[in-house]
Amino acid sequence: MAPLKSLEQEYPILDSNFQSFCASHDIFSVEDLLLHDLYVLAAFAEQESSSERLKQGIAQVLSIIDGQHQPWLNGIELLEDAQRNKHVLSTGCEGIDLLLHGGLRVGQLTELVGPSSSGKTQVCLLAASNVAKKHIGSVVYLDTGNSFSPQRVTQFICQHSDPAIDQAKHRTLQKVMNNISCKSVFDIFTMFDVLHQLEFNLRSQMQGGDCKVQLLIVDSVSSMVTPILGGSGSQGIHSWHALMISAGYLLKKLAHEHNIAVLDPTLRIRLKASDLKNGFRNKKGKNQKKGRKIV
Repeated sequence: MAPLKSLEQEYPILDSNFQSFCASHDIFSVEDLLLHDLYVLAAFAEQESSSERLKQGIAQVLSIIDGQHQPWLNGIELLEDAQRNKHVLSTGCEGIDLLLHGGLRVGQLTELVGPSSSGKTQVCLLAASNVAKKHIGSVVYLDTGNSFSPQRVTQFICQHSDPAIDQAKHRTLQKVMNNISCKSVFDIFTMFDVLHQLEFNLRSQMQGGDCKVQLLIVDSVSSMVTPILGGSGSQGIHSWHALMISAGYLLKKLAHEHNIAVLDPTLRIRLKASDLKNGFRNKKGKNQKKGRKIV
């Protein structure tokens, strides 16, 4: 769940005064608030001059949490939702679409796995170009390695035209470029902030009827998390694992709740046997005590 600060724009009652009160009790996110005894927290709020507003803020956070609980659906409702909303978006490559049974499925996270320089970014650029050209909606492209190439997008759009692009092709190219929003992010924590802001924008978009985001591309999560493997022993492995799980959960949540397709090209990572041994052994000799041996 989001940091409290990121909720202020949508919920003004969670202002700087409320955030300062929460920070004084080591509460910086919704998760932190849930870990506290709410009766004790409300008692502390009573001692403040703005006690009523602070208690309203606590109630607002609890209301946000309740609103995120998805209702139970039966099989018929799930089938109707799949037929109505969970369509596929073509990547523009027939071979990849065939492997994916039609393309990138709306409401799901698709991971494209391969070694460095195997063409994952090219697939992302092709998919962004194709979705922006053929579908009524936009593409959000988070670029973590400064690899987004508008020149390559132009080649995909105009590959069958003469060198002198005619007026129709130029209009198509303008439409595609206008429908792709690219943002550079170079560390995992900035990416989390950007994704939380995107989540807020998507909620506002649903209420305002703006041009709908159809595809989110993160190129790529693993490139930002992999440097953490430089940490020694289990600390680096565990940090990497926790961040990858958190990122995957957030991307799946965005895909499911807002009916968008999410594409993440993932770097294939090779770990040494010694890294795995150190990473999954909590204490020296603990596994040996239980008769286990990691080879």
